[in-house]
Amino acid sequence: MTSISSTLGRSLSRAIILVSGTLMSLGLPAGRTVAQAASDPCRPVQYADSTFVVCTMHLQRYEVRLFWRGPDGEVLGSFDRLRGTPEGSRLAVAMNAGMYHEDRSPVGLYVENRKELKAANTRNGPGNFHLKPNGIFYVKGRQAGVLETGAYLKGKIRPDFATQSGPMLVIDGKIHPQFSEQSTSRKIRNGVGVKGQDTVVFAISEDPVTFSTFARLFRDELGCPNALFLDGSVSSLYAPSLERMDTLMPMGPIVGALRRRP
Repeated sequence: MTSISSTLGRSLSRAIILVSGTLMSLGLPAGRTVAQAASDPCRPVQYADSTFVVCTMHLQRYEVRLFWRGPDGEVLGSFDRLRGTPEGSRLAVAMNAGMYHEDRSPVGLYVENRKELKAANTRNGPGNFHLKPNGIFYVKGRQAGVLETGAYLKGKIRPDFATQSGPMLVIDGKIHPQFSEQSTSRKIRNGVGVKGQDTVVFAISEDPVTFSTFARLFRDELGCPNALFLDGSVSSLYAPSLERMDTLMPMGPIVGALRRRP
């Protein structure tokens, strides 16, 4: 099982979250100045008749890293537990970071603090993860990248952090060849792209969207020549600047951006 299926209860939970919290992102939360809002990493974006939240993380200001298990060895599984870790006080943004099994272990490559905890998955199979080409998001020092899995392995990259998911959304400026603009499959989706080597762009849809629309958001609206789908249906976001912390269901790996220490 590559990810937990969407359920009616989850849809209701998301609706409650959107009404109680996310709609605040369409305006300026109480107590925040215009200058503060301009410096926030996350913002609402309208594209192709849909609404997205986009968080842009410049690696000179933020450390982007991955989290799976806490200091006690147990799977973190939630933003609230992540906030309770030693790094939690610096957490500016977080979202689910790729597909996982029922035990919340990563389906594909997973590297944390330079340790490969799960090897790359190059097998064929069903589901979005195996809709090839799939890819890998990685961070090494103050640089980040998104590469198709084969290119990543060929490059023998030794990252600080990495997560594998699929499918790729944008590959060297081209939309994944199996996406169709006529598709009727619409889901809440989240993903990650890169601009240059020092800017990471996370996005999550507020409305159910097709793969094609989500890929074109990254390429045409956000200017990312390479972007990777992280998941659908379980997509969740922590964005305190928008007063948002999704609590839809337990997660596997989480990607978080920490404010760098002065």
